[in-house]
Amino acid sequence: MKGLMKIVALVLTLVLTIGVFAGCGNSQTSSENQETTNSESETQDGETQDDAEEPIELTMMIDSNSSQVGVKKVIELAEEKLNLKITTEVGPGGLEGDNYVKTRLASGEMTDLVVYNSGALLTALNPEQYFIDISKEEFAEKLDDTYKESVSINGSTYGIPYSSTQAGAILYSKPIYEELGLEVPNTWDEFIANCEAIKASGKTALYGAFGDGWTTQLLYLGDHYSVASADPNFASGFEEGNVKYATHEAGLRSWEKLQETIPYYNEDNFAATYDDGCDIIANAEAGHWVMLTQALTNIHELYGDQVNDIGVFGIPNDNPDDLGLTIWMPMSIYGNKTSEKEDAILKFMEFYISDEALDAYAAEILPDGPYAVKGYEIPENAYEAVRIDMQKYFDDGKIESALEFQTPIKGPNCQPITQEVVAGQTTALEAAAAYDDDCLKQAVQLGFDWE
Repeated sequence: MKGLMKIVALVLTLVLTIGVFAGCGNSQTSSENQETTNSESETQDGETQDDAEEPIELTMMIDSNSSQVGVKKVIELAEEKLNLKITTEVGPGGLEGDNYVKTRLASGEMTDLVVYNSGALLTALNPEQYFIDISKEEFAEKLDDTYKESVSINGSTYGIPYSSTQAGAILYSKPIYEELGLEVPNTWDEFIANCEAIKASGKTALYGAFGDGWTTQLLYLGDHYSVASADPNFASGFEEGNVKYATHEAGLRSWEKLQETIPYYNEDNFAATYDDGCDIIANAEAGHWVMLTQALTNIHELYGDQVNDIGVFGIPNDNPDDLGLTIWMPMSIYGNKTSEKEDAILKFMEFYISDEALDAYAAEILPDGPYAVKGYEIPENAYEAVRIDMQKYFDDGKIESALEFQTPIKGPNCQPITQEVVAGQTTALEAAAAYDDDCLKQAVQLGFDWE
């Protein structure tokens, strides 16, 4: 019996021992399987992270005078759709900004993208040395021809428009025009006749906001379409010193027009300000205001849909078949030629002037003029003065960039000279001659061979 019990005990011990080893083996296998699973999971996660490309980082410098309201939205879209990460930095504006940009470029420390002036100031930067030539890119064909001239040198194109254009033009009151049965003038004489009719009705025909002296220049500056239309070589001849306002028929005519407006201004024109002008034209208290169309945004912010009571037309000349608009070109975006991320820069520039990006920009801030992009339809909620009045000039090819976008020569005393004209203190001919002398001094300072 004892022998039998020993045998049973031995068998049970053996079974328990085998069970323990089997359990240990299963536990180890399970642990190994779990480790293998975790390892495979980590590998798969790692592969997923490797397969997802990291965003390409770009930097963009914007001067402090340029609004970032619209561009921020475009950047958000570009980051989403192009797998970019774009960091903006704000640089100084004005003359300080010019020097800052030149220093950064010369030192090789410029951002991948830079927002800078179009036109004559671009030329002074030596863009062929610092900026990417986009002239052979397909998207460059979308740029408005007049705009493209302002960012092109020696056949190479460097920039795309940062924002919309604006014009130096005549803002007019639609309610007053409707009340008096007036039509948009096709000639300067017709414009003066409209001023006479408005004055005769007891209303202010032409609002002067000359308490802000810079506004006195706008009729002369905004008449450049007429000058260039009469003489396409005016800008080059002026820069070379061969053409003078006082002795050029179309050039002198701009100063004569300014003098001819004197009888139609409000009596307090030298006390009134730009802000006053926005109020007066929005509330149909004056028939006309010679102004940059940036005022439309100010008026919209103050008076909402009343902005659509205001129309825009170019400063008329003496040819009824040639009414055009003088355009102030927007700041432009340029690609840094020394950047190692040229492909990403070009993709961003192409996207920036796409319909999708422009729609996003316009949804944040309505344009003060048409965009310098062919084929783009301005949103329906844009100001009527832009969407209808100004767009027609673009569609008809009746636009010209202001002279300051064609040559760096602009007399520093333009404002006081135009102030003297509207105050009746000097004649158009005397003012034109004084401005020629003013430009001569600046041309010499800039190194031009003027006599």
